[in-house]
Amino acid sequence: MKILVTGGLGFIGSHTVVELQNQGFDVIIIDDLSNSSLEVLDGIFRITGKTPAFEKLDLREKKAVQDFFKRHPDVSGVIHFAASKAVGESVENPLLYYENNICTLVYLLQELQKKPKANLIFSSSCTVYGQAEKMPITEEAPVQQAMSPYGNTKQIGEEIISDVVNVTNINAILLRYFNPIGAHPSAEIGELPIGIPQNLVPFITQTGIGLRKELSVFGDDYPTADGTCIRDYIHVVDLAKAHVVALQRLMEKRNTAKVETFNVGTGTGSSVLEVIQAFEKVSGQKLPYKIVSRRSGDITEAYANTDKANAVLGWKSQSTLEEALASAWKWEQKIRN
Repeated sequence: MKILVTGGLGFIGSHTVVELQNQGFDVIIIDDLSNSSLEVLDGIFRITGKTPAFEKLDLREKKAVQDFFKRHPDVSGVIHFAASKAVGESVENPLLYYENNICTLVYLLQELQKKPKANLIFSSSCTVYGQAEKMPITEEAPVQQAMSPYGNTKQIGEEIISDVVNVTNINAILLRYFNPIGAHPSAEIGELPIGIPQNLVPFITQTGIGLRKELSVFGDDYPTADGTCIRDYIHVVDLAKAHVVALQRLMEKRNTAKVETFNVGTGTGSSVLEVIQAFEKVSGQKLPYKIVSRRSGDITEAYANTDKANAVLGWKSQSTLEEALASAWKWEQKIRN
């Protein structure tokens, strides 16, 4: 089975490629290298003993996408990661996000609908729930008005897929991620943020290694136990395995609807201060941080109800917060050395 992984050299994409190859899938990666590195291919090879096929391609170029599928008519499944993902940047440059996250999805779907049958796993986000009224968040929670163009592209992407699968031979699963962190336990691949990290854990590890002076904690006056925001942090390897299980569900025709939706998280919320304390425990060092004012667009808390993924997909997260942070710290130490 040949599987196309778009954005397959990125953080989540590369870990998913490893898990696919470990399960015997034949993988081809498309990546434009705008937020990734060709060296990731070497890391994948060192873990799995196999280098996936790779094409440098910008999915915004419709003709290039058409040509790719003409060259690879045997692609039977697509896992679509390729997208811009920084909330702040999306506010500053919304058209970049709408072009990169929406047009590319449309071009992919136009090619997939030409096939007698096709399977799509879509990289979605818990941002579609906004500030949900009840915790933990189930898949039945209403989709709220997006708080950023990035979040809006995930909502629009889900709507486009739902419209298209109903009139084509495409079957799809939407995976709504919570907060992926960590790195492969081998420390051969991990998160490689370009510039100043937008996410908490890479900022923590870069501060721990001395690359950043101190961590800024955005607000300690939220209505939570310690006043800081709460999120559901899932080990990236656990998240990668969820994609493989979802893909197998579609390929084995076990899906009960043309499009299915699953939350992918741990089911446990951790506050920013709890994450800092857990990092200090696994690294054995104090982390310099300061409390600053709230950041616009941040919600108070979000953590998943994973009952549906556990029961229907037969998938469950395995790693603890400390294990995920330990792997992120091991990766940070490796790339700085």
